[in-house]
Amino acid sequence: MTVLHIDTSAQTNNSNSRTLSQYLVEQLKQPVIQRDLARNPLPPISSEDLIDLHASNEVARESLQQHQAISQELIDELKSADTLVLGLTMYNFGVPVVLKQWIDAICRAGHTFSYTEQGPVGLTGVKRAFIITASGGTPIGSEVDFASRYVEHICHFLGISDVTHIDASGSKRTPELVIEEGKRQIDAALTNSVCLQEANAS
Repeated sequence: MTVLHIDTSAQTNNSNSRTLSQYLVEQLKQPVIQRDLARNPLPPISSEDLIDLHASNEVARESLQQHQAISQELIDELKSADTLVLGLTMYNFGVPVVLKQWIDAICRAGHTFSYTEQGPVGLTGVKRAFIITASGGTPIGSEVDFASRYVEHICHFLGISDVTHIDASGSKRTPELVIEEGKRQIDAALTNSVCLQEANAS
C-alpha cells in the first residue's frame, strides 16, 4: 500500500493545496513517494522528442533517450502506488504547466493505457485518487473549472475509477478557514472510504 504524492503549486510556502495534500498523506499512514513538480520541474521537451516518445519510436537520439528514461521513471512511480494524492493549483482556469508536462510524460499507449475495441483501458493499477484543488475564486466543478475536471478525466483514462475531490478554493475566505474546511472534507472522505471497504468485506 503506497501513496504517490504530487505537488504542483508554485507557492511553496503557505499553499492551501500543499498543506491539505500533506495532511491527507499523513492520515493515510502509508509509505509515500513524493514528487514536487514545482520545486523540481521536468525538463522541457521538443516537438520532435514528444512525437517519438508517444509513438514509442526507437531513435538513437540522446535527447529522446533522456526523455524516455524520465517517462519510465514517472510511470514506475505511478504503477508502484495504489493511491494518488495530487495537490492541484488552478492557474487561469487550467492546470499548471508543470503538471501538464507530467501528464504528457506518463500517458503512453502500451504503458499506462491501451486501446481496445471498447475504447482505452487504463493499465496503471492505481485504485484511487484524491485531487485537492486550490483555485482562488473559481468554483470547483463549475463549467469554468478546466483543472480538476480535466485531472479526473485523466485519472479515469489511466484506470483510476475512485476519484475524490477536495475543495480548497478560498478567495473569499481566510486561509485558516480554507484549511479547516479542507481537513473536514478529507476526514469525511477517509471515513466513507473505510466504511465502504468494511461493507465490501462483509
